[in-house]
Amino acid sequence: MSRRKASAAGRSATRAGARTVSHEVPPRVGFVSLGCPKALVDSERILTQLKVEGYDIVPSYDDADIVVVNTCGFIESAVAESLEAIGEAISENGKVIVTGCLGVREQLIREQHPHVLAVTGPQKYEEVVGAVHRHLPPQHDPYLDLVPPQGVKLTPRHYAYLKISEGCNHRCTFCIIPSMRGDLVSRPIDEVMREAERLVAAGVKELLVISQDTSAYGVDLRYVERSWRDGRYPTSLSGLCGALGELGVWVRLHYVYPYPHVDEIVPLMAEGRMLPYLDIPLQHGSASVLRRMKRPAAGEGALARIERWRGICPDLTIRSTFIVGFPGETEREFEDLLDFITAARLDRVGSFTYSPVEGAAANDLGGAVPEEVKMERRGRLMEAQAAISRARLAEKIGRRLQVLVDEVQPDGSGIARSSAEAPEIDGVVMIEPHAALRVGQFATVRVTASSDHDLMATLAEQG
Repeated sequence: MSRRKASAAGRSATRAGARTVSHEVPPRVGFVSLGCPKALVDSERILTQLKVEGYDIVPSYDDADIVVVNTCGFIESAVAESLEAIGEAISENGKVIVTGCLGVREQLIREQHPHVLAVTGPQKYEEVVGAVHRHLPPQHDPYLDLVPPQGVKLTPRHYAYLKISEGCNHRCTFCIIPSMRGDLVSRPIDEVMREAERLVAAGVKELLVISQDTSAYGVDLRYVERSWRDGRYPTSLSGLCGALGELGVWVRLHYVYPYPHVDEIVPLMAEGRMLPYLDIPLQHGSASVLRRMKRPAAGEGALARIERWRGICPDLTIRSTFIVGFPGETEREFEDLLDFITAARLDRVGSFTYSPVEGAAANDLGGAVPEEVKMERRGRLMEAQAAISRARLAEKIGRRLQVLVDEVQPDGSGIARSSAEAPEIDGVVMIEPHAALRVGQFATVRVTASSDHDLMATLAEQG
């Protein structure tokens, strides 16, 4: 029932709110998961606990005895989507528990949807499960063998998100995440590595490391050392990357700030122990806008650091996101952003127009940019980036790449990703039909063509 992939499976189902629960079958829970990969991991943790306690997880409103909606509340469009999802679940099922980031705005939720059974905030796993217990009690003792060792996952079997911390210590003026999720709380490295080992043992071939600020991992624990396998590792980004590099699977880093100590992990990418890929949320290229945003790194320093990283690892792929139309953004500051992406030649870029989400300090800065100006600037930014992306992808024509196959179509063609593509947010490698293609397997392909965002290829050999 996850809406991350598509719409909820129960859209066309009839309302089931007055259902009588049978005592001959396990209680059944439907789940709608919205938002970022960090929220997806929260959903997986809740689902795993419910599964441990004997609940069945079902894909449609009509089959569910109760529905949990994990919401997003980062920007106003996400708030609107979350409220719509809650309303849909109430209409189609009638028994709804709300959790996630929007849960911190309980009054807003209850004003629009007064019939929700319970509302909890993000990371409140016990409260969510407790609410399910109250409204749909477990009907038999837990059977741990009902749950796979890696827990319940909402991603395909061959890749998984690995959350290493919660919260954030930054106070960026456009962001309300700290008020929702609190300050940084890192997981000790041995705990993270045990989870990673379980995932790999279950068949995961790609680990996607996520947090709110991956570069800050361990600072709250003062980089305490822990034992894993036969060694001692600090709870730090470099320590974690060194340990994950021992697992023999793809490891991809997301939400990395361009701090100086990131220089320590780029050599691991050059050595093939980590994927040569960094997701860096730069947000703008103008130093004055970055100061108003209270971002922890300036544009000029980022350019120098990117150049240095590429000198160490020429195959490094860098993706980033940018906010257009931040309060007070002048045409000159926007042109500074265009100059930045031209100089940086980033491989992948996402952009958003500034959204005055409730509670963000930036709303009080003044100088609101008109919506039509925001949209016009975003169009110019993405047009400029498309040309950069098109040129960088064209450089790969004729190269052989290792890819991980995500889908095999009915005609035998494949949709895959190389080290340069993260799932759902980047482009793909489209492979011509071949009988040897298998979902979740590595393959070697030869690139034959490219577009603004994707590559086309033929199968060279299967890995």
